[in-house]
Amino acid sequence: MKVYKYPLYDQSNCIRLGNLLDDIWQVHKYFHDWQEARYRNGLPYANYHAMSAHLTDLKRTTHPHWNALPSQALQEELRRIDDAYIRFFKKLGGKPKMKRRDKFKSFTLKQAGWSLLNNRTTLTFRKWHPKTRQWQFDKVAYTFHKHRQWHGTIRNITIKRDTCGRYWLCIATDYTDFKPLPATGKSVGADFGMKDAYLTLSTGEKIRHREPLKSNLKKLRSLNKALSRKQKGSKGWWKCVRQLARLHRKISNQRKDFHWQLASKLCKKFDTIVLETLNLDGMKRLWGRKVSDNAFYQLLQ
Repeated sequence: MKVYKYPLYDQSNCIRLGNLLDDIWQVHKYFHDWQEARYRNGLPYANYHAMSAHLTDLKRTTHPHWNALPSQALQEELRRIDDAYIRFFKKLGGKPKMKRRDKFKSFTLKQAGWSLLNNRTTLTFRKWHPKTRQWQFDKVAYTFHKHRQWHGTIRNITIKRDTCGRYWLCIATDYTDFKPLPATGKSVGADFGMKDAYLTLSTGEKIRHREPLKSNLKKLRSLNKALSRKQKGSKGWWKCVRQLARLHRKISNQRKDFHWQLASKLCKKFDTIVLETLNLDGMKRLWGRKVSDNAFYQLLQ
């Protein structure tokens, strides 16, 4: 599977995506609470099929407004919950927890409810028509920045909202473009450092880190100080929160760009790369922010 990510342009109808995410979060919250209540009452775990049947009953009885939500998105959300519990039972992860409303950021559509044409995607919503007293389909088009062409058969699409309030279209396809690089016959060892160089290669070359957090620290402190002066929940507070989120996104993108360029350069130049094993959590307790800014584990990934 390969995923292509495209930003949606700022459009007035993006508010419908935000409302849809909030409504799907209500389903997410309900089923987490339902599983907790079943556990407290001594009932066995309800798997995906049991949750799906219960959702159908809720739509018919106490929650008829959930009929307006895309059924594909609700089914995928139930699968997410079921997968999280299965991993927990197999001791592959911690106990699933309900996400906060502002942390719930995406929904997925598979076979139905969407269409793609050039740089526009059309999502199918449902709305109640008061005259006919029936649910009707309402198609809404969104334009995205198509900076590259996707390849392969589309398996599903995901709409995501980041902390800055921007929406993204993620297209998952079954296309694989694996092309092995030509062999060079060279090997190298790299040593992680924090003083004079980020990486010291066995060839004698030293690579320095840009340290994006350190270079933006003054502005970051200024925004945090401005945020602390504002009343929580006010318009100015939310505006400052968005500015802070955009700055954190910029720092993250700068760090990720440096790591991708460095990893590509090393992989094209050497056949074998040997790196040391580090206790990064222990190093963070000793040196703190600088270790996080260098993000050595992200380079390994």
